[in-house]
Amino acid sequence: MNKFVKIAIALIICLTVGYSASLVTRPSIETWYVDLEKPVFNPPNWIFMPVWTLLYIFMAIAAALVWDKIKVQTEKVKTALLFFLIQLTLNAIWSYLFFGLKNPMLALIEIVLLWLMIYETYLKFIKINKISGYLLIPYLAWVGFATVLNASIWWLNK
Repeated sequence: MNKFVKIAIALIICLTVGYSASLVTRPSIETWYVDLEKPVFNPPNWIFMPVWTLLYIFMAIAAALVWDKIKVQTEKVKTALLFFLIQLTLNAIWSYLFFGLKNPMLALIEIVLLWLMIYETYLKFIKINKISGYLLIPYLAWVGFATVLNASIWWLNK
């Protein structure tokens, strides 16, 4: 399987996770989320979809570039991709906790775990393929910002 097929498969997986999370997010954005007290640095709602789409594309390319090294570094690649799948699962779960269950505190605990898992994935990816590691840096930064935003929303609405 060539690199482009791997990128396509990873894109389908990542964008499907993003789409499934949006199914629980969208209804709450127009109802429950509207009434929440938000910090002054809360971005407008329209910014989240393009940012997350770009991040999912970066994640998919990063994963595919690591996957492409499976014949050379089999065990390292398997471990790195396992971490990637765990963080991707945590990524999806956050939307269900925050928007589905409407529980910012539980979502806050989970997003801290998500950030740590992304960081561990970054450390594993960068040892296999530098570009893959670099592609995760915007994701780390955005989830770091999202953590502060989540904490602020929880604090303002507790």
